[in-house]
Amino acid sequence: MARMAHDTGLTRVGLARHALAVSALAIAWACAAPSVPPATPAAAATATIFEGARVITGDGSVAIEDGAIVVDGGRITRVGRRGDVTAAGATRVDLAGKTVIPALVDAHSHIGYVKGLTSSPANYTRENILDHMRRFAYHGVAASQAMGSDFGELPFAVRDELARGADANAARFLTAGRGLAPLAEISPANMRHAAYVVTTEAGARAAVGELAARGVRIVKTWVDDRGGTIEKLTPELYTAIIDEAHRHKMRVAVHSTGLVDAKALLRAGIDIFAHMIGDVDDELVTLFKEHPETVVLPTLPAPRLAVHAPQFDPVAPLLAETILPAQIARVRAQRESASPAARAAAGANWERLARGVARLHAAGVRLGLGTDGGGQNGGFIGWTAHAELENLVAAGLTPADAITIATRNTAAILELEDLGAIAPGKSADFVVLDASPLADITNSRRIADVYLRGVKVDRAGLRAGFATAR
Repeated sequence: MARMAHDTGLTRVGLARHALAVSALAIAWACAAPSVPPATPAAAATATIFEGARVITGDGSVAIEDGAIVVDGGRITRVGRRGDVTAAGATRVDLAGKTVIPALVDAHSHIGYVKGLTSSPANYTRENILDHMRRFAYHGVAASQAMGSDFGELPFAVRDELARGADANAARFLTAGRGLAPLAEISPANMRHAAYVVTTEAGARAAVGELAARGVRIVKTWVDDRGGTIEKLTPELYTAIIDEAHRHKMRVAVHSTGLVDAKALLRAGIDIFAHMIGDVDDELVTLFKEHPETVVLPTLPAPRLAVHAPQFDPVAPLLAETILPAQIARVRAQRESASPAARAAAGANWERLARGVARLHAAGVRLGLGTDGGGQNGGFIGWTAHAELENLVAAGLTPADAITIATRNTAAILELEDLGAIAPGKSADFVVLDASPLADITNSRRIADVYLRGVKVDRAGLRAGFATAR
C-alpha cells in the first residue's frame, strides 16, 4: 500500500488501536454600578452557597461534615462548616444528606471513534467529539486528555472552540494530537489512531516540534511490539522524542507494559506511563524513587471487566442512561463466551496488575486516573472513570486514596491548576452524590448533580439527547 506523504518528510498513517479546555464562563455583574467596589453586598449577591453536604475536598484530608461551599464567578471562594462560612445575600442551595466531591479528571482517553455499535475513523467528527465530552460531563468528569489518537485539524479546532465557552455542558478537551509510532504501514480502514511514523531521530524531533507548535502539552508514543506483530520503537528514537519534548517543555506519555522496557524508559526520563506495567520488582521501585516526577496511569477498567461480573452488572442502570442496550449486551456476551482458560488467564493478569498498583502506591509512586476510555472499553465514555475508582479500591487502596488520585493527582498530572480540589481559588467543578463514596466507592455513581464552572450541568437534557441519538 502506498504511504501517505507528510510535509516534514515523515509518513502519515493511521495507527490501529481500540478513544482545550472549556474556558470559565463569563458571569455578568447584573446589578453592580461601575463605582461599586467588589466587597459590597451588591457583589456578594452574585454568589451561591451550597450548604449541608459532606464535603470531600480531594486532598486526602478528613471530610467536612455539614459543610458549606461559596461559589462566585465560577470559582470557589470559601469552604468550611455551615455556620462558619457565610455569604451575605448569596443564593442558597440545600445539600443536606448529600456528599460533594471534586469533579473527576481522566488523563487517558481515545474519544471520537465510537458511535453506537461502530468504531471507525468515519465517526471522528466535531459533533461526535462534543458528544463524548458531554458524556464525560454527565458522569462528573471535568476534563479528559485524548492520548495520541487525534488526527488532522479537527481536534485543535474543537479544543479551541470549547476554550471559547462553546458548550457549557461539556468537559474540557485536551489533546495530544497525533502520537509517534514505529509502524511503517497501516491500512487506512483501520485508522483508529493517527500517528507520525518515525524512523529517524531527526524525524522524531520534527514531529515533536510540530506538536509543540499546536500547543500540545503531552506527547504520546508507544514502546510495544503488540505481541510480536510490529517492530518496537527503538531506544534511540524514544530517547530523541523524550529529549526534544523536554526541550519544548512538553512531557511524554508512553504505552509500554513490559518490565525491561519500563526500566529503560525510566532511565531515559519518561514522564508518564499511560498503562500499568505488567510486573513490578525491587529494581523498578528503586528506579521510580530515583525519578519521583514520573507518574503511572493504571488504566484498569478493561482488565478487571474481563473477569469480574460484579463490577459491571450493578451499574447497568447508570450505563442505560447513556449507552445503547446492545452495547451492554455485546460486552456481556463477550465476557460470558470466554473459555475457562481465557477466564483464568484474565484473572491472573488482573491479580498481577493489582499487586503492582498496590506496591507502587505503597512506595510513593504518584498514580493518576486514566481509563483508556473510548478505546478498549467499549466506548463507555465517562463511566469508565467510576470503574477505575472501584478497581483502585479492589487493588487495595482506600476510597479516600482513590478519590485523591482521580481528582488532585490527575489534575496536577495534566497541569490543570484550577481543578482537582474543593478549595478557594479553584474552578467550581464538583459532583453532588446521593451517598458517600468513602463508605462504598461505587457510590461515586450515585450522581445527583454535576457542576462545571459553578453552573449545573443539564444532565436531564443531555440524557434526553443521548436517547434521541440512538
